[in-house]
Amino acid sequence: MRSPDAPLAGLFDTHAHPNDPRFDGDRDAVLARMREAGMLCVCVGSDMETSRTSVELARENGFLYAAVGVHPHDAKAFCEQTDAPRLTDWLTREPKAVALGEIGLDYHYDYSPRDVQRDVFARQLDLAYALGKPVVLHIREAHGDALDILRAQGSRLPRCVVHCCSASLESAKVYLSMGCMLAFGGPVTFKNAAQPKEVAAYAPLDRLMIETDSPYLTPEPLRGRRNEPLYVEHVCRCIAALRGMDAQALCDATRENGKRFYGIE
Repeated sequence: MRSPDAPLAGLFDTHAHPNDPRFDGDRDAVLARMREAGMLCVCVGSDMETSRTSVELARENGFLYAAVGVHPHDAKAFCEQTDAPRLTDWLTREPKAVALGEIGLDYHYDYSPRDVQRDVFARQLDLAYALGKPVVLHIREAHGDALDILRAQGSRLPRCVVHCCSASLESAKVYLSMGCMLAFGGPVTFKNAAQPKEVAAYAPLDRLMIETDSPYLTPEPLRGRRNEPLYVEHVCRCIAALRGMDAQALCDATRENGKRFYGIE
C-alpha cells in the first residue's frame, strides 16, 4: 500500500514562471528537480519578452510547455499591429506554445488604465478564438467586468482557465457555467483563505487544475521562501484534504485535466 507521506507522482504545475529572474541563479537545478520528479509544467508569459523566454525554455525542456500573452499590467504597452502577429506566429508555429495568456483584468494595482485593460483583454480573447487556442485568465478584484467581457464573447468564447482563482462561490459558479476551468495555487493553503477553500472544495473534479505561480505565492508550510514548481504538491495535498480525497488521486485527476485543457498528448 502506498504511504500517504510518499511524494506524489506525476504532478502538473499548470501555471508557473520558471523564466523569472528570481530563478537566474539556480534555474538549471530547479528544472533538474522537476525533471527528476516526472512533472509537467506550463511556463506562462506576461508580456512579449517573457512570452519569448517561455517559448525558448519550453523548446529546451520536454516537460515544459509555454503560454504567451500580455498581462493586464502591461496592457498599456500592447501594440495590435506588432504584438498580435507575433503571438499568432508563436501559437501557430511553435508546437510547445499551447495557450494564450496570461491575460485579463487586474484592478488591484491598475498599472494599466482599466479601459485599456478591458480593450486588450477582449482583443486577445478574439485572437485566441481565431487560433483555436485556450486562454489563461488573470482576474484580480475585477470578476464583474471580466464576466461581462466573457459573456460578450458568446459562442466565440475560447476554453478558459481562471488562474489563481479568487472568485466568490457565486462568481465561480458563473465561470463554471461558461465552461471555464478553475485553477488554485498557494493561497488556497493559507489559513485565512476561506473563499478559495470553499470554491476548491465545491468545483467539479473534472474542472480543477493546480498551479504554483512560482516564484510567487509560496504555499504553506513554506511561506517566506521563493516558490518553485515542485511546491505544487502542497497545493494538491491541501485541496485533496478539503475534498476528502486521496492526494495521489487528485494529482492524477488534475494532471489529466491540465493535459486535456492545454491539448497535450
